Amino acid sequence: MKKLQSIAGLGLLSCVLAQAAWAQEPESCKQVRFAEIGWADIAATTGVAMTLTEGLGYKPRKIMASVPIAFTGVKNSQIDVFLGYWAPSMDAVIEPFTKDGGVKVLPTPNLEGAKYTLAVPTYAAEAGLKSFQDIAKFKDQLGGKIYGIEPGNDGNLLIEQMIKGDQFGLGGFRMVESSEAGMLVQVQRAVKKKEPVVFLGWAPHPMNTQYDITYLSGGDEVFGPDYGAAKVYTVVPPDYEARCANVGKLLNNLQFSVEIESQLMEKVLEKQDPAEVAKNWIKANPQMLDKWLAGVTTYDGQDGVAAVKKHVGL
Repeated sequence: MKKLQSIAGLGLLSCVLAQAAWAQEPESCKQVRFAEIGWADIAATTGVAMTLTEGLGYKPRKIMASVPIAFTGVKNSQIDVFLGYWAPSMDAVIEPFTKDGGVKVLPTPNLEGAKYTLAVPTYAAEAGLKSFQDIAKFKDQLGGKIYGIEPGNDGNLLIEQMIKGDQFGLGGFRMVESSEAGMLVQVQRAVKKKEPVVFLGWAPHPMNTQYDITYLSGGDEVFGPDYGAAKVYTVVPPDYEARCANVGKLLNNLQFSVEIESQLMEKVLEKQDPAEVAKNWIKANPQMLDKWLAGVTTYDGQDGVAAVKKHVGL
């Protein structure tokens, strides 16, 4: 009997040790490095991901980078997670990295229902600037300018390609690079004066409620069909899920909606800290934790939902 109890005890101990070993990730996984590209939507989703990982006992770190540098960082294992691969507009930028197997795109988008293309204030559309083909007709009123965002951005590259190729008669135009905030300042100035302005527009983003804007038709071959309909994916190093399975599970679970991101982005654009925005949003919507943290533990194998709730003050 003692021998059977001893065997049973050893079996139980083995199971406990095996479970602990499964839950415990390598020390190299404890720091999670996120790429952030200066867009309000990526700042918001990254803020949520960093809040969750910190609550789970990890040490998240944010690295500011342009889109190409973000992909390069993931390939070189200097960045672990990039939540901002917008498809199809970034396809040409990411292609060299996926082609040589340098990065992995997680199969499920972290956002569906997005869009990304050129836009104008609705009064400009009502005046006849409704499509990509109409832009050249308004060249003088537009000052020959199309407003983009930060250098190296995929949308800027698409605009540059149209200008260089004289597509839609845009050969004489100039693309103005700035930043998301800088571009929206130009839009705000134009709106105050009721002047036409062409700029990169996308959803989710509070610009869709702050301004009465119209997305231009006819740009399917440049930005994709259905007014640049987009999905946003998460990108990691090819071996990341195998090395850091617990964080990998979280990243695969982490999916947002246009409504959720719009709520988060509004606060981010008010210059609130994305981490604080994320904490407050999670406190107000704790039911999302059951989905985001399904099958996810803390770094040391404890209850993930309980740990994050405590972290955000619930």
